[in-house]
Amino acid sequence: MHREDRQVNMHSERPALGLPRGQASESDIDASLRVEDSSGKAAGSFKRAYFITATDTDAGKTRITAGLARALRGSGVDVGVMKPVETGCKESDGALVPADAIALKKAASSVDPLDLINPYRFAPPLAPSIASRMAGTEISLSRIGECFQEIAGRHGVTLVEGAGGLLVPLTKDKTIADLILYLGIPAIIVAPSRLGAINHTALTVECAKKRGIDIKGIVLNNITPPSDDPSRKYNLDEIERIAGVCVIATMPFLEDEPAAKKNAPFPEEEGVFRTMIASL
Repeated sequence: MHREDRQVNMHSERPALGLPRGQASESDIDASLRVEDSSGKAAGSFKRAYFITATDTDAGKTRITAGLARALRGSGVDVGVMKPVETGCKESDGALVPADAIALKKAASSVDPLDLINPYRFAPPLAPSIASRMAGTEISLSRIGECFQEIAGRHGVTLVEGAGGLLVPLTKDKTIADLILYLGIPAIIVAPSRLGAINHTALTVECAKKRGIDIKGIVLNNITPPSDDPSRKYNLDEIERIAGVCVIATMPFLEDEPAAKKNAPFPEEEGVFRTMIASL
């Protein structure tokens, strides 16, 4: 039986939380986000962070990150967001506007300064290493790390959205993969569910594993109607079999994908995000 319409797989290589399949309750989510000390008691404020990366650009990272931020906030979790580097920014009143970072800030209802959420922004729609070189700016992992530490220190959960895939160059010799390792947080891989997804996802997982990146799970994002791509019916099972990593969510196709960045989660996504939270 193919499971292209399955929304969440609760199994993973990590210890299971024992939550049922389907939509998680608020108590399930609260329990999954509680930090306990050696005695089994809650150890104060919850602190956790995830890096949302992808198999390619335009895979739907902002949709997933924004929707997850809203769902966390709706469940009573204090969530922080970060988009360390954004390229392809439009100019308004003499300033560059990082649209994705702004969408994340809005989704989290964050009061953190935009320059903290997005320390680097560039106009050319190019790889960060090229765009920064054209702007005469050097991207510093230590600066990003300082911004991350400040945001993470303010919130219970912090979501960091990358740029493109793991091997997108940030500097002359550093990539998104290096940034994930520098921050020391697990990654969630977003993959558009289309023809080619199996290969692209397997390559990304192999790269992450070889570099020592902890993979929390894969999110399949349906970016086309079901009738447009027969591969969707087979991608989930084949990716889990070949890559050996759990697909923790499958996002439904939305006619208006750009609006999802600003308004997610839509009603058809809410159950997916809630159960996805419980699997983290």
